[in-house]
Amino acid sequence: MKMVRIGTHNGHFHADEVLACALLKMLPKFKDSEIVRSRDPKVLDSCDIVVDVGGEYSPEKHRYDHHQKSFSHTMHSLDTKYKYEIKLSSAGLVYFHFGKEILSVLENKESSDPLVETLYTKLYEKFIQEVDGIDNGIATHDTEGRYTINTNFSSRIGNFNPAWNEESNDADQMTRFENAMAQAGSEFKDKVHFYSRSWWPARKIVEDALEKRFEVHPSGQVLEFTRGGVPWKEHLLQLEIDQGIEGQLYHVIYTDEAGNWRIQCVPVATSQFENRLSLPESWRGIRNEELDKISSIPGCIFVHASGFIGGNKTREGVLQMVDVALKQQTK
Repeated sequence: MKMVRIGTHNGHFHADEVLACALLKMLPKFKDSEIVRSRDPKVLDSCDIVVDVGGEYSPEKHRYDHHQKSFSHTMHSLDTKYKYEIKLSSAGLVYFHFGKEILSVLENKESSDPLVETLYTKLYEKFIQEVDGIDNGIATHDTEGRYTINTNFSSRIGNFNPAWNEESNDADQMTRFENAMAQAGSEFKDKVHFYSRSWWPARKIVEDALEKRFEVHPSGQVLEFTRGGVPWKEHLLQLEIDQGIEGQLYHVIYTDEAGNWRIQCVPVATSQFENRLSLPESWRGIRNEELDKISSIPGCIFVHASGFIGGNKTREGVLQMVDVALKQQTK
């Protein structure tokens, strides 16, 4: 049986082609494929699949380069049901064409399973899109950011390359590329496992809490979870949209590991630090007995200096904090 050959360029490697190769090798039909690193057109022509080199995007021929002047494809331009408008890199192209198949293999589900579609969108949004943006030089902000992030996925993969003043030969470069692929594949699988085994099951918990919100507080503006650590924010904001109650929830309460109670504010958006309704300004940065006196609520533990979260020893106490916080709406 002929061994499948995956071609990509040699020399300094980047996160997108490393991830593209790692993704392809997650499929049984490509698992034992040979990685060929070259810029020689004749060598690349002998490969079954070519990513990030060759100047051609042709899925029919399994050619997935994005560097040619004519290339401007995004997830949205290739399929309008997806909203993402970031220009695709080789990783994005491979993910677009093979992502659902890869996820169905990793999760042992049919590609038509609703979870696979959910994961496909979520993994692009939370993992692949970043690689596409960085590789294509697309900034996250229109203006200069307040700080830079230097520990992202692309940086971690790039660090597998030899330093500019470090000796390296073809064999060493191939070993480094293979190590980078192993890292990329591991991080991708970790993301898949988080979203399938932790994030997705939390949706049902948030949905149930939303149904019972009027049992928690008469305003219906507070959710209660029986345990902390539930990844609720994205689910809540989406469920609000689905149910036509967008923007109506302000706080969630839950118990922490010590058995105390927390009150946390619902953010304006999952990607922002701004809250819909922060805890009272006079409480912020205050703790214990001092906070009891200021708030006139017994059992207070703390309120964060930014006002996004606070704590109380009892459920009754945390609900009193809720009452006062919600009254800010009418002031």
